[in-house]
Amino acid sequence: MRSRSNSGVRLDYYQRIVHRLILAHQEPVTGLFPASNVNSHAWIRDNVYCILAVWGLSMAYKKIADQDEDRAKCYELEQSCVKLMRGLLMAMMNQKDKVEKFKMTQSPYDSLHAKYSSKNGLPVVGDNEWGHLQIDAVSLYLLILAQMTASGLQIVFSLDEVSFIQNLVFYIESAYSIPDYGIWERGDKTNHGEPELNASSIGMAKAALEAMNELDLFGARGGPASVIHVLADEAHKCQAVLQSMLPRESNSKELDSGLLCVIGFPAFAVDDAQLIHNTKDAILSRLQGKYGCKRFLRDGYRTPKEDPSRLYYERWELRMFENIECEWPLFYCYLILFHAFQNDKRSVEEYASRLEKIMVRSEDGILLVPESYAVPQDLVGFEYQKPGSQVREVVGRCPFLWGQSLFILGRLLQEGFLAVGELDPLNRRLGAQKKPDVVVQVVIIAEDNEIRDKLAEHDLHVQTIAEVAPIEVQPARVLSHLYTYLGRNRKLGLSGRKSRDVGILSTSKLYSLKDRIFAFTPQFADLSRFYIASDNELMIDILKGEINFLKSAWDLLGRPLVTLVLKRIHLDQDKIPLAMIQTMRKLKSGYINGTRVMLGSLKDFLNTSAITDLSFLGSTEDGYPDRLHPDVQTYLDEHLLRSFSNRSTMSLRGGQLRPRTLRRRMSCKGAIKKTRSINVDSDNLGMEGPSPLTERRLSSIVPPPWLQANKQSHVSVFATTPEEGPANSPLHLGNELSIRENIYPVDPQHHSRSAIDRRSEFVRQQEMPKILIQRHRAETNFADTEVEELIAMLRETENLEEQGDILQYLVDTQGLDFNTAGLGFKNKSDDNATPNANNAAAGMLEEGRVVTVRDLLKGLYEKACQQKLWGLVRHTAGMLGKRVEDLAKAVTDLLVRQKQVTVGMPPNNEHTITAPLPEVELRQLIHDAYGDDESTAMLTQELMVYLAMFIRTEPQLFHEMLRLRVGLIIQVMAKELSRTLNCDGEAASEHLLNLSPFEMKNLLYHILSGKEFAVSSVARGNLSIVSCKSSRVSKKSQIGLGDPEGEDALIATIDDRQGQWLRRRRLDGALNRVPRDFYSRVWTVLEKCQGLAIEGRVLQQSLTQEMTPGELKFALEVETALNQIPQPEYRQLVVEALMVLTLVTEHNMVPTLGGIIYVEHLVHKANQLFLEDQRKVQGDATLCCAKIKDGKEQQQAASGMLLCGGAAYICQHLYDSAPSGSYGTMTYMSRAVALVLDCVPKHGEMECAIS
Repeated sequence: MRSRSNSGVRLDYYQRIVHRLILAHQEPVTGLFPASNVNSHAWIRDNVYCILAVWGLSMAYKKIADQDEDRAKCYELEQSCVKLMRGLLMAMMNQKDKVEKFKMTQSPYDSLHAKYSSKNGLPVVGDNEWGHLQIDAVSLYLLILAQMTASGLQIVFSLDEVSFIQNLVFYIESAYSIPDYGIWERGDKTNHGEPELNASSIGMAKAALEAMNELDLFGARGGPASVIHVLADEAHKCQAVLQSMLPRESNSKELDSGLLCVIGFPAFAVDDAQLIHNTKDAILSRLQGKYGCKRFLRDGYRTPKEDPSRLYYERWELRMFENIECEWPLFYCYLILFHAFQNDKRSVEEYASRLEKIMVRSEDGILLVPESYAVPQDLVGFEYQKPGSQVREVVGRCPFLWGQSLFILGRLLQEGFLAVGELDPLNRRLGAQKKPDVVVQVVIIAEDNEIRDKLAEHDLHVQTIAEVAPIEVQPARVLSHLYTYLGRNRKLGLSGRKSRDVGILSTSKLYSLKDRIFAFTPQFADLSRFYIASDNELMIDILKGEINFLKSAWDLLGRPLVTLVLKRIHLDQDKIPLAMIQTMRKLKSGYINGTRVMLGSLKDFLNTSAITDLSFLGSTEDGYPDRLHPDVQTYLDEHLLRSFSNRSTMSLRGGQLRPRTLRRRMSCKGAIKKTRSINVDSDNLGMEGPSPLTERRLSSIVPPPWLQANKQSHVSVFATTPEEGPANSPLHLGNELSIRENIYPVDPQHHSRSAIDRRSEFVRQQEMPKILIQRHRAETNFADTEVEELIAMLRETENLEEQGDILQYLVDTQGLDFNTAGLGFKNKSDDNATPNANNAAAGMLEEGRVVTVRDLLKGLYEKACQQKLWGLVRHTAGMLGKRVEDLAKAVTDLLVRQKQVTVGMPPNNEHTITAPLPEVELRQLIHDAYGDDESTAMLTQELMVYLAMFIRTEPQLFHEMLRLRVGLIIQVMAKELSRTLNCDGEAASEHLLNLSPFEMKNLLYHILSGKEFAVSSVARGNLSIVSCKSSRVSKKSQIGLGDPEGEDALIATIDDRQGQWLRRRRLDGALNRVPRDFYSRVWTVLEKCQGLAIEGRVLQQSLTQEMTPGELKFALEVETALNQIPQPEYRQLVVEALMVLTLVTEHNMVPTLGGIIYVEHLVHKANQLFLEDQRKVQGDATLCCAKIKDGKEQQQAASGMLLCGGAAYICQHLYDSAPSGSYGTMTYMSRAVALVLDCVPKHGEMECAIS
């Protein structure tokens, strides 16, 4: 017999260790590992980690098999791996009903269990007795299953098991939006059983999804039926959220050593080398100790201060665990593997020697990895004084198999028995390397020959849908439907994919189905979805964004392919819109926004594109894998017929038909306008004081139309309030936020006049800038109008705005389902008489069918979309209850990147969304927040979608913002328009609602990024937002809203710089922007005082006992207090005051700041000091707040408004001062702090911290 080589002898040594420490514990029946000798529960996560050493050893034997018994050993080790992986698979398959249910509910009680009995694989605790929802455990199982299959093991035996694994992929697919209990099974670190979004779970899920994609579970012997399909977009969403979270682990854990398994072996989930580096450094600097790493800050598990008799911690006791958290040697094992994969030998040796010092030797000399090290009870006091100084003792299991297994893998790598590539056959470790540039292929297809010829005139040659055959072009919804057949299995009762969403990565591939090839147009181009899709400029903008996204996100074989169909409906007055032609020329040039593109035809790109086989559509279960599933067959046949045929729309009447008798015309103008609630005119946005009637300044110098003497009858409207002549008429307005109060003047004497009366007045007082001809109408109003006559008017009017007003009134009085059939004809016969053809003109009646007000609204909506009357489109969309398709997805996109969203106008109607909600509930919530104001409710949904687009493409816009308050953002947008256009608030909100979706997105972008912009006018009264390179551009708009006699000249001369700081504070306040590290600095202030009071909310010092400085939960507490302040500019001054306090604490001027600090007192004190200085130097404020007081001034202040209109009794000029400089706000704040706080010494030398 030949003698063993040295390496063989060494391997036999490892084999004995693995056998004694790991395999000896494997249950012979199920193949699972119990947690310990006394606990028979088997955790999924621990079991998978335990078997890794066995798998690694089997591959080492495979390489040196110099004798037959080595081959036998190798096989035996491999089969142990298969046995364990199948044991876990059986345990999970027993819970297949849960997998099915979880796809719908995503509830923690419907999740797969985290642990099973190692004796028989059955559940050991109830659904609600344990934090079972641990997505990282299921993901780890799938990831290792993929790696083992790729290394040649056969773990999955039947197609039913393949279907089950496919459904496990759906189970983890939405990990980026599912809060779970995480790797430590705790959820929130107070251990109260609240799940939270964990970066470690999301990272593991992303890795599993990528590893499973297109993997054949039968290995080399499989066929199309055993392949797993993953939609690339789902993995990418996990990646985006992971990148936005790192190095944070979750809301309550600002850092967690568990992230080591995400940035390194086994997941390799992060593609950005810098982010990997930052995360590892953060863990080492804050969690590493002599005995390993702490799991996370203030982790009380197994510390001497923990009370083992209860499961949860009191919130205040978390502070006790600081600096005495247990340290886990396990993380040294992770770090050894991390550096081994980076080929950094020095670090591997360093951590290996550290690990050896803290391992425990067993009686027979084997080194064991203990679970954790704790500070002994009697040394806790010393450890508090000098962290890291005391000797710790082993607590928990020894050996800890999870750590032991990783330790053995590390040893096999160090001694050269394994190469890193063998532990990672799918090459995940190469993810962070630089990739070559992606070329995006674009194909444009014309709907028919006519459009093809129109494009040819511009020298753009494309094919029609008919000409690209045999390739079939379909909308994305077809692909989405086909994917619902994936993973269906009748025997197991599994129903396939539930999510309807297919992203751009999925539609940028070609798909083969038997001998057919499909190309799919992207989801955003699906016109049946929402009115945003009928704005061509916005669609082009989204297209550019998606092409840019493909450049960074595409990592499949082949090039991405974007297919677009140009349809009739895209034409603008029978011409191809200029914006589209320009974009196509750009695409033709080969570059668009810095991305390389190729424009060509489908057949040119067949060889270079990614092609996926839709083989799962065969009827495998019925034994005919080669035939299409019968349902799929019928769906495709039906769909091919109608997918691109034009839908006929119910048309509102054309212009050529005139009723025989023109009736007397009545005015119902303005019915829509009355529902508006965007409030701009008050200078403190929508925040009225407590008194029932507050006065409001008009926000601009231009007098509103009804105060201009030369307009016919406008002044008479106001003549009802004699004490104030038309010259200076501050409107008396109720503090109701609904515009019903906001638009018509409430007059004290004739309070009893009927609303109808006021309505007709309001009608005259309102002239939309777009409608220049003032129609003189008989002075009638709705009171004596029968519905009959209204419908006749609806027939006569050509003007869509008027039709909208009439329909609004009908909805208010009769409801959406009111049947209008047969009404409005002069010679009204009995109801079911068939009217003659031209009476059906307004679509009131189509061949005897019932036509409800809703149907008429639909017709109006479609017409308004075609004519691009966006204000009307938004309003009718709202009345019809339409909702943005991607609303829930957009809100989820914002929430999972740790941004909370609020809707409604502060302070009374603001609702905060903190967790993803289903579409219907979101729509209801928004509806409740805005009451009857449908236009603003629609605008809110639209803005949420744009915010989500921005956070995906330009996350840097959202730095230092925790809450996005959509209501405030809308008000600021209106306010900015009113400033740029020099118009009053009401005209501004009218303009805002009439912006096209593209301009709306543009305006939002300028406001988020703080860029200056000007407004220029385009045809048909539409506005266009243009960036200004310098802020010196005259803000005069090209739209004259008043009579441009003297006022414009006056405005142009006012210096632009005035109001600049006020505006910045207002923008930052409305966007909730704070300085860097603001929240963690507030934490240090809170540590030194008993509390901070802001607007009635007190932040108690006890918060520092419960939360760490960088914790997101703490930031949200501070944010909630700041959000109590309704006025954005005032909020910013409070933030500045807090920053001054942080400087006082950071420079350690005083040991403590004393009791509760009332932050507003500081701001008001600073205001007093400012006014005193202003009186001394005769500054601007002497015109308003610094005036020498007399009787009138007193009474003015009592009514809740300052002369200058500053919010919250703070002078407007203070808001408009720069922070720095001798008259800057920070100077006054510092002086205020010195005066108000007792702890600051009043005399003696003191170094000034604020330069």
